[in-house]
Amino acid sequence: MVALELDGVRKEYGATTALHEVSLSVDEGEFFTLVGPSGCGKTTTLRLVAGLETPTDGVVRFDGEDVSSTPTEDRNVGVVFQNYALFPHMTVRENVAYGLKFDDPPTGMTVDERVSELLAMMNLGEMGDRDPDNLSGGQQQRVALARALAPEPDVLLLDEPMSALDARLREQLRRSVKRVQKELNVTTLYVTHDQEEALAVSDRVAVMNGGRVEQVGTPQDIYRRPETEFVATFVGDNNVFSGAVLDATDEKTVVRVADTSFELPPTDADVGETVQFCVRPEHLSAATMTEAPTETAGETATVPKTNRLTATVETTEFLGDVTRLHCRWAGRSVVVRVAAVPERDRLELGFDPGVATFL
Repeated sequence: MVALELDGVRKEYGATTALHEVSLSVDEGEFFTLVGPSGCGKTTTLRLVAGLETPTDGVVRFDGEDVSSTPTEDRNVGVVFQNYALFPHMTVRENVAYGLKFDDPPTGMTVDERVSELLAMMNLGEMGDRDPDNLSGGQQQRVALARALAPEPDVLLLDEPMSALDARLREQLRRSVKRVQKELNVTTLYVTHDQEEALAVSDRVAVMNGGRVEQVGTPQDIYRRPETEFVATFVGDNNVFSGAVLDATDEKTVVRVADTSFELPPTDADVGETVQFCVRPEHLSAATMTEAPTETAGETATVPKTNRLTATVETTEFLGDVTRLHCRWAGRSVVVRVAAVPERDRLELGFDPGVATFL
C-alpha cells in the first residue's frame, strides 16, 4: 500500500525553481531515501512532505488523501532535523515526552510508559534524567529520534540527522536507525548527501539532481544499473566511456572509444550512433605489463582477451582492504581498484562485456 505520494510537485521561490514536477511514491513501512548533492532539492522535498512548505503545483498525498495544504500539526509526521533541536532546559525524558505534548501515546499506554519504551529501544534507559548538553552527539541524535517517534507518526522524516557525526559513529547509528525503523514498521523518508549511507540503510533510493529525480530503485539497482551519467558518477566511483557503435547484433555491440574497440552487451543503438557506457573500478582486471596478473579485491585478476587497454598509473590511494588507482588512458582518467599496489606504473586493464552498463 502506498503511504506517501508526491504527484507532479513543483516548488518555486521567486524566480528560482527548486523542484521540477517531482513524482514519487513510498510504500507503507518502507525506508525510502533521497540522495543527491547540495541544492538538488531533497530537503525541499522533505519540507513539502512535512507541511513546512506548500507546493507551487502538484499534490502531496498521505494514504491517498491530499494533504498539500494541511498544516504540519495535522499530518501526524515525526521530524528529526540535522541539528536535533533538543530543549537544553529539559531532561532527556522530558524532551522525549514533549513529542506527546499535542498527541496521545499509542493506545493502551501512558506517557511515562511510552517514553520508557522508546528510551529502552534507543539504549538510553539509564540516561532519562540527564540534560542534553551532557550527552554525546550520537546520544542526542537518538533522543531526537525517540521524541519524533513518541506519538507513533504515520511518516518519519529524517533530514541528514547524522551529518555532524564522525564516520564510525555514523555507521553505528545508521544500523540503529534501520533496526528501530523495521521494528516499528514506520514509513520513513530519509535525506542524505552520503551515497554510502543511502545504499546501506534504504529499501529504495531516489537520486536527485537539479530539482529533478534522476532514478529510483533499490540500492542494488542504483549501483549496478545506473540509468544516467549523473547517477553512474555520483553513486560510487565509475568509469564512463563514450564512443561510436561499429557493429550491433543480437549477441553483442561493438563500440569504438579513442583507438580501441570494445565488445559490449547487445543494445538497440544503431551503427554510427554515439553511446555511453560505464564500468565500475572493481570490475576492471589489472596486470602489470611484464608480470603475472595482480590480485583484485576478492579474486585473482585475469585480464580478458577482449576489452583490453594499456594505462599509466598516475596516483594511488591506499584504502585498507583495497587500493584505488587513478590511471591515464587515451587522454582521460580511468579508476581501478586492486588488492595490492602494483610495482610498475604501466598496467594492462580489461573487463568482461557483461559488466558494462549502457547509460
